[in-house]
Amino acid sequence: MTTDTSRSVLRLTGRDRQDFLQGLVTNDVKKLADGLVYTALLTPQGKYLADFFLVPDEDAILLDVAAPLAASLAQRLSMYKLRADVQITPTDITPACGLGDTPDGAFADPRHAALGWRAYDGRAGQDGIDWDAIRVAHCIPETGIELTPDSYPLEVGLDRLNGVDFRKGCYVGQEVTARMKHKTELKKGLARVRITGAAPVGTAITSGGKPVGTLFTQSGDHAIAYLRFDRAGTEMTAGDAAVSWPE
Repeated sequence: MTTDTSRSVLRLTGRDRQDFLQGLVTNDVKKLADGLVYTALLTPQGKYLADFFLVPDEDAILLDVAAPLAASLAQRLSMYKLRADVQITPTDITPACGLGDTPDGAFADPRHAALGWRAYDGRAGQDGIDWDAIRVAHCIPETGIELTPDSYPLEVGLDRLNGVDFRKGCYVGQEVTARMKHKTELKKGLARVRITGAAPVGTAITSGGKPVGTLFTQSGDHAIAYLRFDRAGTEMTAGDAAVSWPE
């Protein structure tokens, strides 16, 4: 039984903590009343900075984020804090996760039912789970792999994963995100593809000699790819691997 040491947990306290987050992140913080909230912080230009879970915790809000992003995220949040009554402190909490029914005291992962549950009370998680296989099967992006500083939240499917609320009001990057939702048809984005062979994460995908996109997580004969939909065809290549739309 293991816990997820790839994650770090920050604690936000202070009477303004909920209103503070509400004006910054892509999802509605009021949903904490129902459990975990999956959300992201964007640049003013609408690009990805970090994705994370918000966790209700009595007189605090826990923030569960990929460990490599924790320090920079805390710094960025502190920059926005100004005079708000909010304190941001690191914790030694290590999240646990598993599949199946959500145990007492744990929370259902809000992104997708296939991702099971998460807990923050010191319990152990489940060993031996092929998370990459689950992510590829449902085209779920991962921090630092499919989710990068070049990502726009709608192109990587954060709205599909319950990470964006279009009715909550203003937040950083909201104008660009709303415009992409209501005024344009996405021409690029993540997709699940079939792959024969293998290639490193980040390998360029081409079709007819033209750049089409980038290959990311692979599991078995499928993978997650970032594609230009107008160029993607039935026959694509990524290094020595053959790539095509799944059947």
